[in-house]
Amino acid sequence: MGTHLFSEGSIKGVALKNRIVRSATWEGMCDGEGNPTDRLIELYRTLCRGGVGLIVTGYTFVRADGREMPGTMGIHSDDRIPALKRLTDAVHEEGGRIFCQLFHAGGRARTAVTGARPLAPSANKGATVPDPPEAMSKQDILELVTAFAHGAGRARRAGFDGVQLHGAHGYLINQFLSPLTNARQDAYGGSLENRMRFLREVYNAVRREVGPSWPVTIKLTAADNIPGGFTLEEAVTVARNLEEWGIDAIEVSSGTRESGEEGPARVKIDSPEREAYNASSARRIKMEVKVPVIVVGGFRSPEVGETILGNGGADFIALSRPFIREPGLVRKWEADRTHRALCVSCNGCFLAGMKDGGIRCVQVSTP
Repeated sequence: MGTHLFSEGSIKGVALKNRIVRSATWEGMCDGEGNPTDRLIELYRTLCRGGVGLIVTGYTFVRADGREMPGTMGIHSDDRIPALKRLTDAVHEEGGRIFCQLFHAGGRARTAVTGARPLAPSANKGATVPDPPEAMSKQDILELVTAFAHGAGRARRAGFDGVQLHGAHGYLINQFLSPLTNARQDAYGGSLENRMRFLREVYNAVRREVGPSWPVTIKLTAADNIPGGFTLEEAVTVARNLEEWGIDAIEVSSGTRESGEEGPARVKIDSPEREAYNASSARRIKMEVKVPVIVVGGFRSPEVGETILGNGGADFIALSRPFIREPGLVRKWEADRTHRALCVSCNGCFLAGMKDGGIRCVQVSTP
């Protein structure tokens, strides 16, 4: 029996009013310390009023040397908790739910932002990596595992409803999983079992920190979409292991900045046929696990989402760029099931965000 877009759902006991998730998006609306600004808090209030079932925050660094972009949210210090609590209180006042996405950029961290040399599984420098990274020592690994755990603990104390580990898009967890960025010869490299070790240690440390009943989820790359990279069959194996370890939901994405037209945020999503470009991967993973599966990537019309939920291809759909232009999109879909999101998939919002100190749609804004 299929699931309706506007039916209630839940993740590890967190009740959600529908099956539509605002997927993590860099907003660039935090101060230099990583504290949410009033502008970000108002954005999240607006998303809640617009009907989103669950907000996943923009990627939130667990340690200061893990930043990639300016204006990113931080959860690397207990000093951040009061400002983060203002954010979660605002969401809850509007009847919303919010998960904090925990991340470290690894080899994609930018020295211009962090003041430090990037750390990565190996000293490989990809085509889009600005600064050559340093290979992590075993002590570095231990310290970063601890940083993820402490970040999760702070998220719980700050009032978030759960966390999402960022295991996608060429960031640190994905860097360990991918043979393109992991050339280690020790227990963290080589076989898939070894390449999963960092993720397993992060998950286990996070779970110990927050306890068995609080939601711990992941955004998982289904494939790097690059020759020689992490593959869908490997992702299926990782997903099975995650379920065994105790993960509470898996959001399926794919690609990195090196993936060209098959990257995470694809352009020219101008017809239903080009929507939901990760749907087949999500379905493959969903066939192998019982935990809720969220699929992101190119959703623009409710009928496409309805079809995927209805045929059992996923439990939730997630959108990102359309909410930048139309934060009230879910309400529009409720009122008119033929409404197609006005987002033209130009990715101009990110460039504008870098220039203007906050992500915004460069097309004609719509209330």
